[in-house]
Amino acid sequence: MNIFITGIAGFLGSNLADFYIKKNFNVIGCDNLIGGDLKNLDKKVKFYKADCEDLKFMKSVIKNVDVVIHAAAFAHENLSLYSPNLISKNIINGSTAVFSASIQNKVKRIVFCSSIARYGSAKIPYLENSNPKPIDPYGICKLAAEKILINLCETYGVEYNIAVPYNIIGVKQKYDDPFRNVASIMINLMLQNRQPIIYGDGEQTRSFSDVDDCVYCLDKLILDPNIVSEIINIGPGQDEKITINNLFQEISNQLKFNKSPIYKPERVNEVKDAICSSEKASIKLGYKSKKSFKQVISKMIDHIKKRGPKKFEYNYELEIENEITPDTWKNKII
Repeated sequence: MNIFITGIAGFLGSNLADFYIKKNFNVIGCDNLIGGDLKNLDKKVKFYKADCEDLKFMKSVIKNVDVVIHAAAFAHENLSLYSPNLISKNIINGSTAVFSASIQNKVKRIVFCSSIARYGSAKIPYLENSNPKPIDPYGICKLAAEKILINLCETYGVEYNIAVPYNIIGVKQKYDDPFRNVASIMINLMLQNRQPIIYGDGEQTRSFSDVDDCVYCLDKLILDPNIVSEIINIGPGQDEKITINNLFQEISNQLKFNKSPIYKPERVNEVKDAICSSEKASIKLGYKSKKSFKQVISKMIDHIKKRGPKKFEYNYELEIENEITPDTWKNKII
């Protein structure tokens, strides 16, 4: 089978690529390498350096492909409030170009990786049939991309599934991006003997998902002929939620880091409690956490130690700078 993965050099994309290379699939993919790293890729991957927004190029490379997995995204939820043009172009234009190119090339199925940001201020735990209430441009764009995908696939008779993985952590996650990936940022900072920054009181609750658990769930959304036209949350439920303070404590314990975090004012439009229901994933995909949270953090620490701590890269320009823009980003404090 031939599969095409966008964002293939990134965190989720490269882990998916590894999974399918081991299954002897022909794995093709693209990445603009802003959030991805060629070190993440197996040599058997057929790789194209490209931006998903380039429709002409996407049409030329998505050839003789059975399934397209659209995992590429500038996954910057809070940053989207301060760089809305950047994020909306990437999510809306990029996604639409991938869908269009896939349909033009008669792909059988498209699997779109959406985001928990689609739910926003909806009642928790978030259910797949909840009324989405995104509270930032990123979440709004992800939801819009879902609707575009459904409309196009129903119009042209293409199979689709929509995955909603959330707060994914694990090996190969980018750890030098100051705008996202809180666990990786904390590990990178602590390895440099620097104090992590926590916004607000740190009592925000999250459920963190091991990337390996996401991959085996996505595999069913990608290949199972009986799972079609579904939207499914992928990740642990309420029983495995932790606070950002808990996250800091676990990482600092494992690294024997003896400094306190630096607390900054809470960020506007940041959801206090972001917890999804995992019931549908458990029933349809056999979802179950296979590793403990401590084990996943330990693997992340080992991986980042092996690659070495890095200076944070500010790859995105802030389009709006005012009194509510976090000073950590305006002044490049992280």
